[in-house]
Amino acid sequence: MLVIVAPGQGAQVPGFLSPWLELPGMAETFSSWSEVTGLDLVRYGTTADADEIRDTAVAQPLLVSAGLAAATALLGPLTAPGAPLPASPSLVDATAGHSVGEFTAAALAGVLSPKDALALVAERGRGMADAAARTETGMTAILGGEREAVLAAIEAAGLTPANDNGSGQIVAAGTTAQLAAFAENPPERARLRPLSVAGAFHTEHMAPAVERVRDAARSLATADPSVRLLSNADGAVVESGAEYLDRLVSQISSPVRWDACTDTLSDLGVTAFIELTPAGTLSGLAKRALRGIEILAVKTPDDLERASALIKEHAGTPSPASSQQEG
Repeated sequence: MLVIVAPGQGAQVPGFLSPWLELPGMAETFSSWSEVTGLDLVRYGTTADADEIRDTAVAQPLLVSAGLAAATALLGPLTAPGAPLPASPSLVDATAGHSVGEFTAAALAGVLSPKDALALVAERGRGMADAAARTETGMTAILGGEREAVLAAIEAAGLTPANDNGSGQIVAAGTTAQLAAFAENPPERARLRPLSVAGAFHTEHMAPAVERVRDAARSLATADPSVRLLSNADGAVVESGAEYLDRLVSQISSPVRWDACTDTLSDLGVTAFIELTPAGTLSGLAKRALRGIEILAVKTPDDLERASALIKEHAGTPSPASSQQEG
Protein backbone atom coordinates (compact mmCIF):
# COMPACT_ATOMS: atom_id res chain seq x y z
CA MET A 1 0.00 0.00 0.00
CA LEU A 2 1.43 3.33 -1.13
CA VAL A 3 0.99 6.80 0.37
CA ILE A 4 2.17 10.09 -1.14
CA VAL A 5 2.61 12.99 1.28
CA ALA A 6 3.39 16.70 0.96
CA PRO A 7 5.47 18.70 3.47
CA GLY A 8 4.53 21.91 5.24
CA GLN A 9 6.00 25.35 5.68
CA GLY A 10 9.65 25.45 6.69
CA ALA A 11 10.68 22.73 4.24
CA GLN A 12 11.60 25.26 1.53
CA VAL A 13 15.24 26.15 0.86
CA PRO A 14 16.71 28.63 -1.64
CA GLY A 15 16.92 27.30 -5.20
CA PHE A 16 15.05 24.04 -4.55
CA LEU A 17 12.79 24.54 -7.57
CA SER A 18 15.60 24.88 -10.12
CA PRO A 19 15.95 21.24 -11.24
CA TRP A 20 12.19 20.85 -11.66
CA LEU A 21 12.05 23.73 -14.11
CA GLU A 22 14.35 21.81 -16.43
CA LEU A 23 11.64 19.21 -17.09
CA PRO A 24 9.75 19.61 -20.41
CA GLY A 25 6.83 21.99 -20.14
CA MET A 26 7.40 22.81 -16.47
CA ALA A 27 8.53 26.41 -17.05
CA GLU A 28 5.29 27.10 -18.93
CA THR A 29 3.29 25.43 -16.15
CA PHE A 30 4.89 27.64 -13.53
CA SER A 31 4.26 30.70 -15.62
CA SER A 32 0.56 29.85 -15.56
CA TRP A 33 0.60 29.10 -11.84
CA SER A 34 2.38 32.40 -11.18
CA GLU A 35 -0.56 34.22 -12.74
CA VAL A 36 -2.96 32.30 -10.51
CA THR A 37 -1.07 33.12 -7.30
CA GLY A 38 0.05 36.63 -8.22
CA LEU A 39 3.65 35.67 -7.44
CA ASP A 40 6.75 35.07 -9.55
CA LEU A 41 7.06 31.46 -8.44
CA VAL A 42 10.01 30.82 -10.74
CA ARG A 43 12.10 33.59 -9.19
CA TYR A 44 11.14 32.65 -5.65
CA GLY A 45 11.97 29.01 -6.29
CA THR A 46 15.31 29.63 -7.99
CA THR A 47 17.11 32.89 -7.09
CA ALA A 48 15.30 34.29 -4.05
CA ASP A 49 17.15 34.10 -0.73
CA ALA A 50 16.04 32.40 2.48
CA ASP A 51 14.46 35.53 3.95
CA GLU A 52 12.32 36.11 0.87
CA ILE A 53 10.91 32.60 0.81
CA ARG A 54 10.37 32.62 4.57
CA ASP A 55 7.58 35.15 3.99
CA THR A 56 4.36 33.25 4.68
CA ALA A 57 2.59 34.81 1.69
CA VAL A 58 5.36 33.47 -0.56
CA ALA A 59 6.26 30.19 1.11
CA GLN A 60 2.82 28.62 1.05
CA PRO A 61 2.02 28.95 -2.68
CA LEU A 62 5.64 28.09 -3.49
CA LEU A 63 5.48 24.84 -1.51
CA VAL A 64 2.15 23.76 -3.02
CA SER A 65 3.27 24.56 -6.56
CA ALA A 66 6.46 22.55 -6.05
CA GLY A 67 4.52 19.58 -4.71
CA LEU A 68 2.11 19.72 -7.62
CA ALA A 69 5.02 19.89 -10.05
CA ALA A 70 6.60 16.78 -8.56
CA ALA A 71 3.26 14.95 -8.52
CA THR A 72 2.60 15.88 -12.16
CA ALA A 73 6.07 14.66 -13.17
CA LEU A 74 5.53 11.41 -11.29
CA LEU A 75 1.91 10.59 -12.09
CA GLY A 76 1.39 12.21 -15.48
CA PRO A 77 0.35 15.53 -17.02
CA LEU A 78 -2.88 17.32 -16.27
CA THR A 79 -5.73 15.93 -18.32
CA ALA A 80 -7.15 19.39 -19.05
CA PRO A 81 -6.61 22.97 -17.87
CA GLY A 82 -7.71 23.15 -14.27
CA ALA A 83 -8.44 19.43 -14.02
CA PRO A 84 -7.33 17.33 -11.05
CA LEU A 85 -4.17 15.29 -11.28
CA PRO A 86 -4.72 11.79 -12.70
CA ALA A 87 -4.50 10.08 -9.32
CA SER A 88 -6.39 6.81 -9.01
CA PRO A 89 -6.39 3.74 -6.77
CA SER A 90 -4.15 2.01 -9.33
CA LEU A 91 -1.43 4.63 -8.78
CA VAL A 92 -1.92 5.96 -5.24
CA ASP A 93 -3.63 4.31 -2.28
CA ALA A 94 -3.60 7.28 0.11
CA THR A 95 -2.39 10.85 0.35
CA ALA A 96 -1.88 13.40 3.09
CA GLY A 97 -0.19 16.73 3.62
CA HIS A 98 1.33 18.44 6.63
CA SER A 99 -0.35 21.81 7.26
CA VAL A 100 -0.17 23.72 3.95
CA GLY A 101 0.76 20.41 2.31
CA GLU A 102 -2.91 19.47 2.66
CA PHE A 103 -3.61 21.73 -0.33
CA THR A 104 -1.23 19.63 -2.42
CA ALA A 105 -2.95 16.49 -1.19
CA ALA A 106 -6.38 17.95 -1.99
CA ALA A 107 -5.35 18.48 -5.61
CA LEU A 108 -3.68 15.07 -5.80
CA ALA A 109 -6.91 13.42 -4.61
CA GLY A 110 -9.02 15.48 -7.03
CA VAL A 111 -10.90 17.42 -4.33
CA LEU A 112 -9.69 20.71 -5.80
CA SER A 113 -8.23 21.50 -9.19
CA PRO A 114 -4.56 22.56 -9.03
CA LYS A 115 -5.63 26.05 -10.11
CA ASP A 116 -8.17 26.36 -7.29
CA ALA A 117 -5.78 24.86 -4.75
CA LEU A 118 -3.12 27.42 -5.68
CA ALA A 119 -5.54 30.34 -5.70
CA LEU A 120 -6.88 29.40 -2.28
CA VAL A 121 -3.48 28.73 -0.73
CA ALA A 122 -2.27 32.12 -1.99
CA GLU A 123 -5.16 33.71 -0.10
CA ARG A 124 -4.30 31.56 2.93
CA GLY A 125 -0.70 32.73 2.84
CA ARG A 126 -1.69 36.38 2.64
CA GLY A 127 -4.28 35.99 5.37
CA MET A 128 -1.92 34.20 7.74
CA ALA A 129 0.85 36.73 7.07
CA ASP A 130 -1.52 39.57 7.92
CA ALA A 131 -2.70 37.79 11.07
CA ALA A 132 0.89 37.15 12.16
CA ALA A 133 1.72 40.84 11.74
CA ARG A 134 -0.82 41.84 14.41
CA THR A 135 1.13 40.30 17.31
CA GLU A 136 4.71 39.13 17.73
CA THR A 137 4.35 35.37 17.73
CA GLY A 138 6.37 32.32 16.79
CA MET A 139 6.85 28.57 17.09
CA THR A 140 9.39 26.34 18.86
CA ALA A 141 9.98 22.65 18.27
CA ILE A 142 10.32 20.52 21.38
CA LEU A 143 12.41 17.41 20.78
CA GLY A 144 12.37 14.57 23.26
CA GLY A 145 11.11 14.63 26.80
CA GLU A 146 8.19 12.68 28.21
CA ARG A 147 5.10 13.39 26.10
CA GLU A 148 2.64 14.14 28.89
CA ALA A 149 5.16 16.31 30.70
CA VAL A 150 5.85 18.27 27.52
CA LEU A 151 2.14 18.86 26.87
CA ALA A 152 1.63 19.93 30.48
CA ALA A 153 4.52 22.41 30.25
CA ILE A 154 3.13 23.86 27.02
CA GLU A 155 -0.27 24.39 28.63
CA ALA A 156 1.26 25.90 31.78
CA ALA A 157 3.14 28.42 29.65
CA GLY A 158 -0.07 29.52 27.90
CA LEU A 159 1.16 28.08 24.62
CA THR A 160 -0.57 25.81 22.09
CA PRO A 161 0.73 22.41 20.88
CA ALA A 162 0.30 23.62 17.30
CA ASN A 163 1.97 20.62 15.65
CA ASP A 164 1.99 17.19 17.24
CA ASN A 165 4.29 15.40 14.84
CA GLY A 166 4.82 12.20 16.79
CA SER A 167 8.27 10.58 17.04
CA GLY A 168 9.06 12.74 20.05
CA GLN A 169 8.44 16.08 18.33
CA ILE A 170 5.83 18.63 19.38
CA VAL A 171 5.77 22.26 18.24
CA ALA A 172 4.62 24.91 20.69
CA ALA A 173 3.28 28.24 19.43
CA GLY A 174 2.33 31.54 21.00
CA THR A 175 3.63 35.02 21.62
CA THR A 176 7.36 35.66 21.59
CA ALA A 177 7.18 36.59 25.28
CA GLN A 178 5.52 33.26 26.11
CA LEU A 179 8.09 31.36 24.07
CA ALA A 180 10.97 33.19 25.75
CA ALA A 181 9.63 32.33 29.20
CA PHE A 182 9.14 28.71 28.10
CA ALA A 183 12.76 28.55 26.90
CA GLU A 184 13.97 29.60 30.35
CA ASN A 185 12.18 26.66 31.94
CA PRO A 186 11.98 23.87 29.35
CA PRO A 187 10.49 20.43 30.00
CA GLU A 188 12.90 17.92 31.52
CA ARG A 189 15.09 16.02 29.03
CA ALA A 190 13.74 18.06 26.12
CA ARG A 191 15.63 20.16 23.57
CA LEU A 192 14.11 23.34 22.15
CA ARG A 193 14.60 24.58 18.58
CA PRO A 194 13.01 27.88 17.50
CA LEU A 195 11.49 27.56 14.02
CA SER A 196 12.03 29.94 11.12
CA VAL A 197 8.37 30.83 10.65
CA ALA A 198 6.67 34.19 10.85
CA GLY A 199 3.88 33.49 13.32
CA ALA A 200 1.97 31.18 15.66
CA PHE A 201 0.31 29.08 12.99
CA HIS A 202 -2.52 26.71 13.92
CA THR A 203 -3.45 28.71 17.03
CA GLU A 204 -6.06 31.29 17.98
CA HIS A 205 -3.70 33.97 16.66
CA MET A 206 -4.65 32.88 13.13
CA ALA A 207 -8.40 33.43 13.65
CA PRO A 208 -8.53 36.52 11.37
CA ALA A 209 -7.23 34.42 8.48
CA VAL A 210 -9.90 31.75 8.91
CA GLU A 211 -12.82 33.93 7.87
CA ARG A 212 -10.82 35.48 5.04
CA VAL A 213 -10.05 32.07 3.56
CA ARG A 214 -13.56 30.78 4.25
CA ASP A 215 -14.96 33.63 2.15
CA ALA A 216 -12.61 32.73 -0.71
CA ALA A 217 -13.47 29.03 -0.46
CA ARG A 218 -17.23 29.52 -0.83
CA SER A 219 -17.03 29.88 -4.61
CA LEU A 220 -14.89 26.78 -5.20
CA ALA A 221 -16.21 23.55 -6.64
CA THR A 222 -15.12 20.32 -4.96
CA ALA A 223 -15.25 16.63 -5.82
CA ASP A 224 -15.06 13.68 -3.45
CA PRO A 225 -11.54 12.23 -3.10
CA SER A 226 -10.47 9.61 -5.63
CA VAL A 227 -8.03 8.11 -3.11
CA ARG A 228 -7.91 7.88 0.68
CA LEU A 229 -7.35 11.43 1.88
CA LEU A 230 -6.21 11.96 5.46
CA SER A 231 -6.99 15.04 7.55
CA ASN A 232 -4.55 16.80 9.89
CA ALA A 233 -7.38 17.52 12.32
CA ASP A 234 -7.60 13.96 13.61
CA GLY A 235 -5.95 11.62 11.09
CA ALA A 236 -9.33 10.54 9.72
CA VAL A 237 -9.86 9.42 6.14
CA VAL A 238 -12.28 12.01 4.73
CA GLU A 239 -14.63 10.80 2.01
CA SER A 240 -16.40 14.10 1.25
CA GLY A 241 -14.71 16.81 -0.79
CA ALA A 242 -16.90 19.51 0.76
CA GLU A 243 -15.98 18.34 4.26
CA TYR A 244 -12.29 18.28 3.39
CA LEU A 245 -12.44 21.85 2.10
CA ASP A 246 -14.11 22.91 5.35
CA ARG A 247 -11.36 21.17 7.28
CA LEU A 248 -8.72 22.96 5.18
CA VAL A 249 -10.14 26.28 6.32
CA SER A 250 -10.61 25.34 9.98
CA GLN A 251 -7.10 23.90 10.14
CA ILE A 252 -5.60 27.39 9.88
CA SER A 253 -6.28 28.02 13.56
CA SER A 254 -6.36 24.40 14.76
CA PRO A 255 -3.44 22.14 15.74
CA VAL A 256 -1.90 19.78 13.20
CA ARG A 257 -2.10 16.16 14.38
CA TRP A 258 0.48 14.53 12.13
CA ASP A 259 0.90 11.88 14.79
CA ALA A 260 -2.73 10.86 14.19
CA CYS A 261 -2.13 10.74 10.42
CA THR A 262 0.85 8.46 11.02
CA ASP A 263 -1.26 6.21 13.24
CA THR A 264 -3.88 5.96 10.48
CA LEU A 265 -1.26 5.05 7.90
CA SER A 266 0.02 2.34 10.21
CA ASP A 267 -3.51 1.00 10.73
CA LEU A 268 -4.09 0.98 6.97
CA GLY A 269 -0.98 -1.13 6.49
CA VAL A 270 1.09 1.28 4.40
CA THR A 271 4.20 -0.37 2.94
CA ALA A 272 5.70 2.52 0.94
CA PHE A 273 5.90 6.24 1.71
CA ILE A 274 6.79 8.89 -0.90
CA GLU A 275 7.31 12.51 0.16
CA LEU A 276 7.01 15.18 -2.53
CA THR A 277 9.49 18.00 -2.89
CA PRO A 278 10.88 19.82 -0.94
CA ALA A 279 11.18 16.49 0.83
CA GLY A 280 12.95 15.30 3.94
CA THR A 281 11.03 16.40 7.02
CA LEU A 282 8.13 13.95 6.83
CA SER A 283 10.40 11.15 5.63
CA GLY A 284 12.51 11.64 8.74
CA LEU A 285 9.46 11.36 10.97
CA ALA A 286 8.29 8.26 9.07
CA LYS A 287 11.62 6.51 9.58
CA ARG A 288 11.05 6.69 13.32
CA ALA A 289 7.30 6.05 13.39
CA LEU A 290 6.68 3.66 10.47
CA ARG A 291 9.53 1.20 10.75
CA GLY A 292 10.05 -1.51 8.18
CA ILE A 293 8.48 0.29 5.22
CA GLU A 294 10.02 1.75 2.04
CA ILE A 295 10.53 5.52 2.40
CA LEU A 296 11.58 7.90 -0.36
CA ALA A 297 12.09 11.67 -0.20
CA VAL A 298 11.64 13.05 -3.73
CA LYS A 299 14.03 16.00 -3.66
CA THR A 300 14.91 16.34 -7.36
CA PRO A 301 13.77 14.80 -10.65
CA ASP A 302 16.60 12.28 -10.21
CA ASP A 303 14.38 10.60 -7.60
CA LEU A 304 11.43 10.07 -9.96
CA GLU A 305 12.65 6.77 -11.35
CA ARG A 306 12.84 5.23 -7.88
CA ALA A 307 9.44 6.74 -7.01
CA SER A 308 7.89 5.16 -10.10
CA ALA A 309 9.36 1.81 -9.11
CA LEU A 310 7.85 2.10 -5.64
CA ILE A 311 4.45 2.82 -7.15
CA LYS A 312 4.66 -0.31 -9.29
CA GLU A 313 5.83 -2.39 -6.34
CA HIS A 314 3.43 -1.18 -3.66
CA ALA A 315 0.32 0.57 -5.02
CA GLY A 316 -2.95 -1.19 -5.59
CA THR A 317 -5.10 -1.23 -2.45
CA PRO A 318 -8.51 0.10 -3.61
CA SER A 319 -9.90 3.16 -1.86
CA PRO A 320 -13.23 2.86 -0.03
CA ALA A 321 -14.94 4.89 -2.77
CA SER A 322 -13.69 2.64 -5.58
CA SER A 323 -14.57 -0.49 -3.62
CA GLN A 324 -18.14 0.71 -3.27
CA GLN A 325 -18.36 1.49 -6.97
CA GLU A 326 -16.99 -1.92 -7.93
CA GLY A 327 -19.22 -3.79 -5.48
